Amino acid sequence: MGEWVKALGIDYGDARIGLAVSDDLGMLAHPLKTVAGHDQETAAVEICEVVSVRGIEDMIVGLPLRSDGTEGDAVAKVRRFLKVLVPRLPETIRIHEVDESFTTQVAMEKLHAVGRTEKNTRHMIDQAAAVEILQTWLDRQAEENAFLPPDHES
Repeated sequence: MGEWVKALGIDYGDARIGLAVSDDLGMLAHPLKTVAGHDQETAAVEICEVVSVRGIEDMIVGLPLRSDGTEGDAVAKVRRFLKVLVPRLPETIRIHEVDESFTTQVAMEKLHAVGRTEKNTRHMIDQAAAVEILQTWLDRQAEENAFLPPDHES
């Protein structure tokens, strides 16, 4: 990618919302923070502050699709939260949806692989899942851009 990337990954949950951000080159996702999800209004304000401070341009939201790819109650909860969040965002923000199936499981496996237990990762698992969501999107962007012809404009 030739341009700076400012992307935010979101792993929505009723209790906690994990956030992850991309590096400026759009290659790697990094955990950022966990926002309390109990009060959607407050959570939306906190996420909007992150968007403003970090100059976020792309927001990648995980959708917990069923194993057959259809949407269920869990996706409906994410969409209800987006109805609270999106009107507060700058109009220039691009919203992308990514299937987040198994992201928490993958994140937990990676944390276990580096010696973390379920007990000592509880505070970071939502951020780790957000990293998986965002990294999925970043990897897809890199693959798509690999097939574009080089830009010869200077």
